[in-house]
Amino acid sequence: MIIIPPKSGASLELKKGQILKVIDIEGMQVSDILFMNKADKEEKISSGKTFDFEESILLTKGNYLWSNRSNKMVKIIEDTNGRNDFLLAPCDRKTFKHFYGMEEYHPSCFENLYKNLEQYGIGKDDIPTAFNIFMNVVFEESGKIKVDPPTSKSGDYVCFEAQMDLIVALTACSAKDSNGGSFKPIGYEIVDK
Repeated sequence: MIIIPPKSGASLELKKGQILKVIDIEGMQVSDILFMNKADKEEKISSGKTFDFEESILLTKGNYLWSNRSNKMVKIIEDTNGRNDFLLAPCDRKTFKHFYGMEEYHPSCFENLYKNLEQYGIGKDDIPTAFNIFMNVVFEESGKIKVDPPTSKSGDYVCFEAQMDLIVALTACSAKDSNGGSFKPIGYEIVDK
C-alpha cells in the first residue's frame, strides 16, 4: 500500500481492467479523486454525466463514473462505507477563506490535484469536480447542503475498476470540516482481480 500523507496528493496510471483500491487508514478521512483518459486528457470525469446516466447522486458499489463524453471511466466494484460525494468541488484557497476565514497558506485538494497532474500536461483549468470518496454531504428537502463528518472507519475502502486506460490523481483532503476536524493519511494500491 502507498500512503498519501495528510493534506497532500499523488498521481498514477491505471490500465483498462486494473483495480484501484483507496483505503481510509485511520477512519473519517476524505480523498478527492480524478480520472482522465490517458489517450486524450480532455476526456475527464464528469459529475453531471454520472448523475445523468446513474440516475442518482448517491454513488456506491455497482455504479459507474462517467466522462464528459458520456463514456464509462470506472466501475465502483467495492465500497465498504457506502457514502461518497460528487457535488462539491475540490477545496482551494478561496474555500478556506470563505468557510474558515483563513488568509494564510494552507494546502488544498485543488492544489494537490493539479500539482500531481502537471507531469501529464494537465493544468489548473483542466481540473473538474472530483469524486469525493468517504465525504458525507447531506441535503435537506429545501435543497440546502452541508458537510457532516465522514462515517468511514479505519480500514474502509473503495475499489474502482478501470474501463479505459487512465491517469488518476487523488488526495488526502485538506478541509477540516470534511474530515471530522483532523487530517489523516489515505492509502491506495493497484490490486489484481
